[in-house]
Amino acid sequence: MRIYEELFIVRPDATDEEVDPLIEQLKNVITHTGGTVDKADKWGVRKLAYRVTKYNEAQYILLQFTANPDTVKELERRLRVADLVLKYITVRIDEKLKRIEKRKKARDKRAARRPAPAPSAPVTVSPASPAEPGVPVPGAPGTPGTSTLPAAGPESAVKA
Repeated sequence: MRIYEELFIVRPDATDEEVDPLIEQLKNVITHTGGTVDKADKWGVRKLAYRVTKYNEAQYILLQFTANPDTVKELERRLRVADLVLKYITVRIDEKLKRIEKRKKARDKRAARRPAPAPSAPVTVSPASPAEPGVPVPGAPGTPGTSTLPAAGPESAVKA
């Protein structure tokens, strides 16, 4: 058994009374062939990326299920002949879930090998109080040890 996602879009003017029997029919096909329906979500009416048979928006419906490949062929056949359905796509996601699980196990294994960080004592940093003088900046006016030379200009030129 494999895990699949079936996303299909239905005409935006279709009512719930028309859409619900279609979803139930697809669920029955899955369960009668030995599969299980994991999730069935109605996403509501959304804008399409491009026009599909004169519609700019459609109702999105997502089914996540576990089934055999023959079941998927039957679902796609039923979606193809349904008048409500504009487009559909089936994606096998069990391989992706396996990859994600494998990465998670590797990450956990690396984390287990890494030594735990040693508890450190809290570092107390005292803020500088305004009463303390700051560090003198060399060359700044008013700092001790700097010479005040007259500005270089025509009146400060040395005459010989």
